Amino acid sequence: MSAIANTSTYLADAGAPIVNLSAKAHFAELSATEQLYAHYMSKASHWGTRAVLRSVSPESNDIYDLILAIHRAVDGKYADSIAAKQYLEYAAQFLSNLGNYKSFGDVKYIPRLSPEEFQSFIDGIADADISARFAKVRTALYSLTQENVLLGWTDKGHVSSYYPGQAITQTEIETVNRLLADQGIMPENTRVSKTAANAFTVHVASADTVSLYKDIEAKGITITFQFGDHASEFAQIAAALTEAAKHAANDTQKAMVTAYVESFKTGSMAAHKESQVQWVKDLGPQVETNIGFIETYRDPSGVRGEWEGLVAMVNKQRTAKFTALVENAGRYIAALPWDKAYEKDTFTPPDFTSLEVMTFAGSGIPAGINIPNYDDVRLNYGFKNVSLGNILSAKTSSIEKITFVDDSLQAEFKKYSDESFEVQVGIHELLGHGSGKLLQETAPGVFNFDKAVVDPATWYKPGETWGSVFGSTSGAFEECRAESVAMYLITNHSLLTVFGITDEAEQKKIIHVGFLLMARAGLCALQFWDPKSGKWGQPHMQARYAILRVFVQAGFVQLETKEADFSDLMIRLDESKIETVGHEAVGEFLRKLHTYKATADVVEGVKFFTGMTDVKAHGMDKYRDAVLNKRLPRKLFIQGNTFVEDGKVELREYEETEVGMIQSFAERET
Repeated sequence: MSAIANTSTYLADAGAPIVNLSAKAHFAELSATEQLYAHYMSKASHWGTRAVLRSVSPESNDIYDLILAIHRAVDGKYADSIAAKQYLEYAAQFLSNLGNYKSFGDVKYIPRLSPEEFQSFIDGIADADISARFAKVRTALYSLTQENVLLGWTDKGHVSSYYPGQAITQTEIETVNRLLADQGIMPENTRVSKTAANAFTVHVASADTVSLYKDIEAKGITITFQFGDHASEFAQIAAALTEAAKHAANDTQKAMVTAYVESFKTGSMAAHKESQVQWVKDLGPQVETNIGFIETYRDPSGVRGEWEGLVAMVNKQRTAKFTALVENAGRYIAALPWDKAYEKDTFTPPDFTSLEVMTFAGSGIPAGINIPNYDDVRLNYGFKNVSLGNILSAKTSSIEKITFVDDSLQAEFKKYSDESFEVQVGIHELLGHGSGKLLQETAPGVFNFDKAVVDPATWYKPGETWGSVFGSTSGAFEECRAESVAMYLITNHSLLTVFGITDEAEQKKIIHVGFLLMARAGLCALQFWDPKSGKWGQPHMQARYAILRVFVQAGFVQLETKEADFSDLMIRLDESKIETVGHEAVGEFLRKLHTYKATADVVEGVKFFTGMTDVKAHGMDKYRDAVLNKRLPRKLFIQGNTFVEDGKVELREYEETEVGMIQSFAERET
């Protein structure tokens, strides 16, 4: 593996905007019982922090301990120096991402201060324990090779602590995954290590160490199970949830939390699936929560989940908009560009809520969520859509120029981008992820579709799921399908009135800015593509790049530049063609994506999608440096903590600084 000569691309962000994720006003509106419920759910969520760290890189957990140890040693008071400032910027970014790889992009970053400057900073603290901690992580902290800068398959030199210990190949991982699936074992809460040739241990997250599964011997492979991964933290999670159950608002909520306790105590994913059934049934709670190994984006094989814990309060005003969208969902789903044979027989309206986040324990915070991810739960019980209002509305500088957008459109873009994005998120989560049917053979010879109406060459066989068939491509593919639904339906003026946008001129502005937002996101996505490996580090950005390609191929979007270094790169979008040429092109692209997914046509589907995201084949790699040169640091969100004193809950928030970020973690049980 060769070291990287120019490390500037991988330096921690300087001057990243820090935003307090304030939820005090909404928290204050809760009853005393609801506040206690939120408190214990928050504690349970944050106790999973170590599970996130241990799934990112071998050194992440130790770097985390180093940051907290330094903060305690200096009592939160740091020197006024460049080195201290650069250390604090790294520490804040690390805590925001819960690891030394970006949660949005899966790319490694290192401190701006040199190893020698970091050592001097440590020496100035004069603490033997801290010196030892730094010595332990120093090499890994700064190591940059062409391979280890990315999360991914370890046999390709990339990094993934879902597969700790000795090297394990992609083929071996996929074999283990198939054998687990054959036994009906869900892998979301597992990690896998190789112990010998053809011998593997599956580590299951649980407080208890008693195995629920029998060891597997098949196809020349031996798989043993070791329960108790993250055992001490999961014991704390179960304890906090047990307390939360005492303050549940109703029997359904109590049943949900009880299932959580069983899952995290024993390691049973069946119990977690039951928690999600109850979660879907718990409609309109004042305190919305969800917790577990939810999204599988960061596992290179696309099946192992990353820990997340959400605790939030309802924003009633925003929720009213989304409720109206739910009530009208059937008519808009019927307008999507595929035959009704590829759509659910009955659309079950989900709970669609706008929330103000108090806690989101995990490596990053999305703008919207559509869960659960269990296909059978979604089919039989439904799902929920959640829009995270204080993420959508988080503001930094209003005077900052929007890159790649012409000066003549800056004011319009800034005025309408928030509202347009809110519409996109709503459509994406409800009508994107919420639409569509998987054509399945549910039991031998039993189908959930009529072969006299539709007779596909492929379909899902018994036991197969969307994720198991499309594997590592499934995340980006589905995000692209949902984003395309948003682009297809945002031109529907009737739908825009549901969001309270009734003026026709304003509707056109929302549509225009919506397409401009997507085109810009697709261009900015190039920073998440690695030119050496051709690997995409972020599924949402791979999806948005594909949609940009649709725009460009249709001819209503052009990338204009005159300078040799592309420093003047600009997006030119013909607004007059959005609702004609653009709508038709997006519809055709969406129809293909949806059909491939519905019919389990993994061969043609993956070929089509990877073709649409092949940057070098499109000649778009030449723009990557220009995109990187204009890259703006992502916002870092500081979350508050809750404390109980004399039976009353206090929500404590922190100053919007790097020190405030660290203090929030220092006062949190993890």
